[in-house]
Order: sequence, then C-alpha cells, then structure tokens
Amino acid sequence: MRRDELHELHYITPIENLPSIMTQGVLSHRKAVSVAHASVAMADIQKRRAAVVVPGGRPLHEYANLYICARNPMMFLRKRQHSSLCVLRIDPAVLDLAGVVVTDGNASSVHVLFRAAPDGLKIVDREMTFADDWRDPDKIQYWRKKTAKCAEVLVLDAVPPRFIVGAYVSGEHAHENLARLGLGIPTEINARMFFR
Repeated sequence: MRRDELHELHYITPIENLPSIMTQGVLSHRKAVSVAHASVAMADIQKRRAAVVVPGGRPLHEYANLYICARNPMMFLRKRQHSSLCVLRIDPAVLDLAGVVVTDGNASSVHVLFRAAPDGLKIVDREMTFADDWRDPDKIQYWRKKTAKCAEVLVLDAVPPRFIVGAYVSGEHAHENLARLGLGIPTEINARMFFR
C-alpha cells in the first residue's frame, strides 16, 4: 500500500465513549484501564495481545490500535451491536508521530509483520485489506485474508484528539445518539461498513 492510497484510519468504539475520547484521545489498552469506558474487545483476543511485544518497541497493550479498514472480522463479530457503535475516522497524518508501527494483519496473529511508519505501509496488501470478503475455500488463504483484513497502525500510548476528523455510524438511530452528545464530530451514515 502506498501512502497516497490511505485516506483515513479507523477506530471502532461504542458511541458512549466519545466524550472521553474527544478529551483524552484514543487510548492504548493499558491507559484505558484507568478510564471508565465501554469495550468491544474480546477477552480471548486481549489475552493473546497481552503476550505480544512489538519488535524493537513496547508491549502491544501500550499502543492505541487503529484499523486500516474497519469493515473487517472484528466488526463482523460485533454487527449486532451496530446501533451503539461508531467508527472514528483518524487522519493518516498520525503515521508521522514518533514510534508509530504498521502491521500487515492483526497484531496478535502468529505470522504478522511489524514495520516502522510511515514506510511500513509497504507491507500492507491493499487488495486483501480492503477486500469485501475474506472467505476462501482454501483454509490457508482464508486465514491469510482474514488476518490481512485486520491490518493495524499502532500509536504509542494514545492518538491525540486532534487527529479525529469524523465518524461513521450504521444508521439514523446511531446518528441521533452521537449528535445528542453535542461534540460537533462530522458524522456520516455508512451502513455497509457495519455489515448492514
């Protein structure tokens, strides 16, 4: 993937977390522990992530994780919660912050690659990451595609609020709930992103 092909990054979160995020930023797992919040994280995945150390960096839980494409297996598993979720749109300029790392798949996967940003984008398979479907009759190809759909950008400690440029929601109900928070976040309905 080339830098000019990346128009935004994504962060999946419950809408109720937005007031905190807009003041403190998108926090790493470790920093978020001390802040009251709703979580969409899966316990088994977090257990795996807790054991990962970014090569040449810090433990994975000390990075805020952004997806290159939020229409991925994580979102698919949470599609029934769509009306309570949003996807924050993050300015790709975050790639220029110190210590940012790019992965070519889910950072807790066994065979994932880690590279320093922004040049690390070269390891991301754009076609697989933005593919509509990751299913494949070949089990190995299925796992490759599924992992690639979850390519990540890892930001040390937190993504500052200034990098949040908007949000996607699944429909009118979620749009109204987000608007009621009065945060002034530009919001678009994108049902497809939420598998609607």
